[in-house]
Amino acid sequence: MNSPSDAEVSRRRLLAAAGIFGGALAGAALADGETKGAAPRPADPQPDPETTPPVAGLHLQFGADASTQIAVSWHALQPVRSPRVLLGCLDGQLLRTVEATSRPYTDAKSGKVVYAFHARFGGLQPDRDYLYAALHDGAAPAFGSFRTAPRGRARFTFTSFGDQGTPTLGRRFKPPDGVTMAHPPFVNDNLGSPAAADTPLGIERIAPLFHLFNGDLCYANIAEDRVRAWWDFWANNSRSARNRPWMPSAGNHENELGNGPIGYQAYQTYFCLPEATGQTDTTRGLWYAFTAGSVRVISIANDDVCYQHGGDTYVRGYSDGVQKAWLEQALAAARSDPAIDWVVVCMHQVAISTADKFNGADLGIREEWVPLFDKYGVDLVVCGHEHHYERSHAIRGHEDNPTLTPRPAATAIDVVDTTKGAVHMVLGGGGTSLPSNELFFNPPQCRVITAVGPPNPATGRRPAIYVQELAPWSAVRNAAHAYGFAAFTVDPGTPAGGVTTIKVTYYDVVGTDGRIAPFETFTLRRPRRDRG
Repeated sequence: MNSPSDAEVSRRRLLAAAGIFGGALAGAALADGETKGAAPRPADPQPDPETTPPVAGLHLQFGADASTQIAVSWHALQPVRSPRVLLGCLDGQLLRTVEATSRPYTDAKSGKVVYAFHARFGGLQPDRDYLYAALHDGAAPAFGSFRTAPRGRARFTFTSFGDQGTPTLGRRFKPPDGVTMAHPPFVNDNLGSPAAADTPLGIERIAPLFHLFNGDLCYANIAEDRVRAWWDFWANNSRSARNRPWMPSAGNHENELGNGPIGYQAYQTYFCLPEATGQTDTTRGLWYAFTAGSVRVISIANDDVCYQHGGDTYVRGYSDGVQKAWLEQALAAARSDPAIDWVVVCMHQVAISTADKFNGADLGIREEWVPLFDKYGVDLVVCGHEHHYERSHAIRGHEDNPTLTPRPAATAIDVVDTTKGAVHMVLGGGGTSLPSNELFFNPPQCRVITAVGPPNPATGRRPAIYVQELAPWSAVRNAAHAYGFAAFTVDPGTPAGGVTTIKVTYYDVVGTDGRIAPFETFTLRRPRRDRG
């Protein structure tokens, strides 16, 4: 008989310390001698797979202070008894148990009720590893681990991509008119591809502190079964998200018809994100900020300002200016904080793109968000929406023309001084089956959505109105590979040098086991805010 691994022993100790004794788990713990001499503890209800759902889709999210706050989340299709999370050290020492709150929603298309469970933890130690177990009565515990962010200036890595979908099959193929098939095959129903399974494994090769997901998570709004699309999404990504927070921004495909007043109720139910002022139950979780080390990440929801009709319903202006007011306050607070060096914005739709016959850039973002990025010196903007990799020069200000063409403030490629302007990165290679890397204009140009026409009576959708412009802001783009992600390694530098850097590597994902190959590496630099 093989001896248990250190991880197994730690898990058993955690359960034993919480008084959870049942079947093989109890016997294994006793056999390991961890409870010798201790008084018997009450048995936890035995797993009952016929009536109790398992812990599904386990994932993590940071709170506003990533060094001390985290939320553990999972979900089921029925109510459960006593959802809770045991938190411990890596050696299995139990620190505390937190009851999870239940948050349901009813999918308007299928009528299915989804129950999400969220356990929030605060008061954690910065830069520390933790072990946890999520469980509810009658279900086997599901385990994960995580590391809190450092407090203050320290070295760490985060990653980012957008536009993933799932690698699974969700609907029957519909043959062309006049063709009959006795047994039509199943096909993907959410624009996913096999690469959607490879990208989370690529992330795990880097093992970042956290991952930024730049919208269009699983395209559930176009799926035959929206709930199954979310289920498949979490089954795929929990391999990473149970061990490091995946922090999202809402994309247009998170807008699902009938799911809440503006369509984001599924997204809002599955995630437990930092709170933000000005939000209502309708807008909860759609914008937020968190701090990791010397980096402030600000996540915003672009459908509020975009002209493009990209989701199931047209929701431009849904916050009535509240999100913009919050964004300006958040940016001002970040730039006035001497402990914050880097300001990173995570969003979905883009201000820049040189792909033809795809979504294009959106004038609404250039009108509403980009002037705030300029005013408060945002360093980095990570996006999705266009399904390729591209980055801009450092941009600040715009041309006096109808499309507000961004101006390149500096054109260095290898080392970029972000005090001169923000670098925008299009990272839409998460796994969708509709890549746009073969649609680049040569030489670089951009199609900008400047308005929408009246709704099409047949579809209800508003067609985009485009203006084409030159793209002097375009720096680097990847035409050869569709799928990949960026990794960002923060180096705080030294007080004597007074400079901090972020090394950025864009990786192509090139294998079914998440194999990665670097496409390019460059460096962002700026003075430390505590200088002088």
